[in-house]
Amino acid sequence: MAKNKKSSTIGSALRRMFGMQKKQLSFQEEEALQSPGRVIARNFFHRPTAVFGVVVFLAIFLFVMIGPIFMPINLGYSDASLANISPGYFMMDVPSQLISEGIHDIIAGPTYGLGLSENGKLYSWGYTRISDVINMKDIPAELTDGSVNIEFLAAGSDHAVAIDEDNNFYFWGNDRLRQAQYESNSELNAALRRGTLQVKQLEAGNQFSIILDTEGNVYLWGNSSGNELECRDKERVAEGEDKEPRQYQGNIEKVAVTDHAYIALLKDGTVAYTGLEKDNALITNLPTELTDGSVRVVDIAGSSQNVAAVDETGKVWVWGVATHGEKSVPEMASKPVKIYGGRYHYTVLLEDGDVISWGDDMYGQASVPSAVENAEIAAIYSGGNQNYAVTTDGKVLTWGLKGFLCGTDDLGRDVLARIVNGGKMTMTVGAIAVIISTIIGLILGGIAGYFGGKVDMALSRVAEVIGGLPFLPFALILSAIIPRDITVLQRMYIIMCVLGVLSWVPDFRLVRAQILSQREQEYVTAAKALGVGEGHILRKHIIPNVMSVLLVSITLNFATCMLTESTLSYLGFGIPLPTPTWGNMLNSCNNSIVIQQYWWRWVFPAAIFGLCTICINLVGDGLRDAMDPKSNGR
Repeated sequence: MAKNKKSSTIGSALRRMFGMQKKQLSFQEEEALQSPGRVIARNFFHRPTAVFGVVVFLAIFLFVMIGPIFMPINLGYSDASLANISPGYFMMDVPSQLISEGIHDIIAGPTYGLGLSENGKLYSWGYTRISDVINMKDIPAELTDGSVNIEFLAAGSDHAVAIDEDNNFYFWGNDRLRQAQYESNSELNAALRRGTLQVKQLEAGNQFSIILDTEGNVYLWGNSSGNELECRDKERVAEGEDKEPRQYQGNIEKVAVTDHAYIALLKDGTVAYTGLEKDNALITNLPTELTDGSVRVVDIAGSSQNVAAVDETGKVWVWGVATHGEKSVPEMASKPVKIYGGRYHYTVLLEDGDVISWGDDMYGQASVPSAVENAEIAAIYSGGNQNYAVTTDGKVLTWGLKGFLCGTDDLGRDVLARIVNGGKMTMTVGAIAVIISTIIGLILGGIAGYFGGKVDMALSRVAEVIGGLPFLPFALILSAIIPRDITVLQRMYIIMCVLGVLSWVPDFRLVRAQILSQREQEYVTAAKALGVGEGHILRKHIIPNVMSVLLVSITLNFATCMLTESTLSYLGFGIPLPTPTWGNMLNSCNNSIVIQQYWWRWVFPAAIFGLCTICINLVGDGLRDAMDPKSNGR
C-alpha cells in the first residue's frame, strides 16, 4: 500500500512538472496559486505593444546573431564595378521578348546585359546606370527597332559598341576617355575609307575597344594610356628590346581582353602578349609552352587580370594575376572545346555538352545549377559575375550575381551583409556596456543604500561627479586619446568599458533608493534578529527584491548604449571602418549626394536600427507596467 502511495506521489509530481495535471483548478484557485513572476508575465503579455516589441526585437536579434554565419563579410573586399547598385534581383532578368524572338547574342557587362535578337533588335537589362547622365539603356533608336542589321556587339565597363553589316559604328555610354572615337586609330580609319575592313571579332574592356579583322590585324581605341594596349611589330620595337621581334599584325587569330590589356592567339596556335609593357604579369607569367609551339592552343579567354587558354589536348592554362581561384582548374570528364571568361571566373563547354565553372564563387557564378547540367546547351555567354546558357529549345538558364536585396555601398559591398554583421557588433557593444554599468551600479548602489552614513555620502558624491560629466563630449575625448595603432577588437573593448563606466550612475541611484526602502522592511529586521550576516541579507534578500525594478532600467539602458555607440561611430570616434556597425554605416552616408541618390545606403540601416531601439523601449515600458501593481487597475 505504501509502495502504491509513493508511486502515485512521484507520478503526480511528474504530471505537475510537465503540465499534465488532470485536476482543473477553478478561476479563484488558479488566481490564488499564481506566483509574482507569473502575474508579471500575464500582465506583460496582455499588452499588445509589449508583445510586438518582444517579437520584433527577438527577430532582429536572431537575424543579426545568426545571419553572419550565412552572410560573412570580407573586410578587405571592394569592387568598384558594383558600387552603388540599387536594391533588387534584376541583373539577370533577360527580357521575355528577346527570348521569344530568339537570342542571337548576349553580352554580359559588369552589372548589366545586352541582348541581340534574331530579328535584329537590341535589348538591355540589369543595373544600367553609369553616372548621373549616362545610362546604358539609352541605346540608339535604330538598334532597338531592328532597322539595321547588327553584325557585332561588345560592352565594356562603361560603354558599348556595335557594328552593322555596312561597317557603320554605333556607340553609347561613357566617352570621356575617347571610348567612341574609333577615328583616332589611323589604321582603322584608313581601312574604313578604303572599304577593305572585314571585322572578325569585336571586344571591349575597361574604357577601350578592339577589333580583329579577317586578315589578322587588330585595331584599338579608347584609353590607351598604358603601353600594354599597343600592338608591337617590327617597326615599333626598338633595337635590342626584344631578342626575336616578330610580326604580330596579320598573324592574329583571336584576342582575349582583360581589364587593361589583351592577349593574342596567333594563327600558328601559339599565344603572344603584344603590348610593350615588359613587367606586366600577362607576359612575365606567360607559360613558355604556349609561346614556343610545344602545345597548340585552340581557344583563349580573359578575366579581370588573367587569361586562360585551352590547348588541343584539352588542358587549361591560366596565367597572370589570379587571386580568386582562377588557377584552381577542376578535373573534367571530357575535353573542353570552348572557354569563356567572367570578371573573376571561367566557364568551359565540354565535348559531351557539360558545363563547368570555377574561380570566384562569391555570387554563385562558379556554381553551375543542375538545370544547366541536365539541359542541352547550344551557347554560353559569360561576363562580369554572370553566366547565361541558351538551350537548344531557346530557353535561357542563368547563374551568378542576380542583384542585392538592399543594394551596395560606394565600395561595392552588400548593404544587407553589412547591416547583419554591423548589427551584431552594435548589439554586442551595447549589451556588454549595459552589463558593466549594471554591475557597477548594483554593487555601489547596494552598499550605499544598505550601510548609509559616510559610505552612502562618499559614494553619492562620486556618483554626482560622474553624473555631472557631459557624457558625449567626455566619451569623445576618451575615444580620441585611444591610440590609432590598436586593433579593432581592442578598440571595441575600450568603447564598451567607456560606455559602461560612464553609464552606471542611473542604476546606482535606482538601486540605492530601492534598498533604502527595502532595508526597513520587516523581513530584513527578522533576518537581523536571527543573526544573519549583513552581507547575506543584502545578497540573498534585498537585491533579489530590487532586481525586478532594475530589469526595466537594464532594458532601457541597452537601447541607450546602442544609440550612444552608434553616435560615437557616426561622429567618427567609434569602431572604425571597414568593420561595420550601424553607426559608421550611417556615418558613411553623411553626404547630400548619397542621401538624395543612393537612399538605400542609409534608409535600411536607419530603419532596422530605429525599429530595434523602439522595440527595446516598448519591452521596457511593458515590463515597468507589468511590475507596477497600480497599473493592473487601470
